[in-house]
Amino acid sequence: MIRLLRQFYLRKHFFLYWALLIGMFCLAYAVPSLMLIAKVALLVFLGVFFLDIFVLFLSKSSIKGRRIAIKQLSLGDDNTIRLQLTSKYKLPVNLRVIDELPFQLQIRDFEYFITLKPGETKEIQYIIKPIKRGEYEFDSINVYVSSLLRLAERRIKIPAKQTLKVYPSILQMRKYELQVFSKTAIFSGIKKVRRIGNNNEFEQIKNYVQGDDIRSINWKATSRRGELMVNQYQEERSQQVYCIIDKSRSMRMPFDRLTLLDHSINASLVLSNIILRKGDKAGVITFADKIGAQLPAESTSLQLRKIMDVLYNQKTLFMESNYERLYYGTRKVIKGRSMILLFTNFESMYALKRNITLLRKINQNHLLVVIFFENTELENTTNLNVENVKDIYFKTLAQKFALEKKLIASELRKYGIQSILTKPEELSVNAINKYLELKSRGMI
Repeated sequence: MIRLLRQFYLRKHFFLYWALLIGMFCLAYAVPSLMLIAKVALLVFLGVFFLDIFVLFLSKSSIKGRRIAIKQLSLGDDNTIRLQLTSKYKLPVNLRVIDELPFQLQIRDFEYFITLKPGETKEIQYIIKPIKRGEYEFDSINVYVSSLLRLAERRIKIPAKQTLKVYPSILQMRKYELQVFSKTAIFSGIKKVRRIGNNNEFEQIKNYVQGDDIRSINWKATSRRGELMVNQYQEERSQQVYCIIDKSRSMRMPFDRLTLLDHSINASLVLSNIILRKGDKAGVITFADKIGAQLPAESTSLQLRKIMDVLYNQKTLFMESNYERLYYGTRKVIKGRSMILLFTNFESMYALKRNITLLRKINQNHLLVVIFFENTELENTTNLNVENVKDIYFKTLAQKFALEKKLIASELRKYGIQSILTKPEELSVNAINKYLELKSRGMI
């Protein structure tokens, strides 16, 4: 009985009809001839009310449900969650559904309304967008059931405790993989770069077919076989590419609800997948005041899983970047000449000049690409319509900071260091394009 009382709720229709009955009795005291009508109305109301309770509580009928979601959610992307509900009632019922969402989402207005016929199954789909990596705990599904009379509600708590992990964006990784390896990639922002020079590895000698490059004819094999033979080449593979991620306090700046570190982690996962698909070796290093995670570059089938696990556990620190530690760390970890994609953020020319010597040393041993970010929050300020002295001041400062970012890129190019100045939302596309460009030019 106590359990049933805990499930019992009165709906607003009950209070509305009760208020009408009270008004009718008040009117009946003034007009005695209406008293009989008021009493009949009260009896009808009570009869209907107890019938509603009987339908909802005293029958063995119930609502069955479950939550359907992928085990690995993607950071910063729209992830679809489905609630599947089935009615065991013998009459149509109205449902008010509230899912107990993880506290990280900070969603306090989740509520869906559906109507189910006897034995019917329906799905509710909703979108969540996680902005932090980690474990997200979903709890029970609360279903408030009411009949078509809508006088009372019965709460049914469906146990659905579930822990889902939010990883770097797997959805972006798959999306860009399709774009890079599809013929329509150019329409999605991925550039098709013409291969410059000859940086191919010999694969085999085969019979000439129409369309083969006549410059690749192997005349010795042709004379021996008595028919045209050509050399076939394949793209040079097994080159090392490292994504090095700065975890210092400069990477805590938020853009589009994600920090620069989260944008860099998403881009690193996307890029590592492309690198492995191209036959190269992918590795990851993180650093701040000291070297953090170190995953040597490999091209095994499990390497992408290892990279995901490493990136999943990274957090920003409140320390300054120590590029001296990074230099000695790369000398210790990275064996042989490699391409290094350094995700960092320089906010001033002074910050760059303090570390330019160490960046040049790294560039001497490897092909270094420094990737840093435009401050998109200043973009609106630089286009501000000036109306007073305050607007002039803000616009001038915004233009100064924007110009300084371009000067940093120019300074890096002066010392032969490749650089990418990008908006956070365009990071993955620009990093992929740079990798494809440098690979096509045979610079690794």
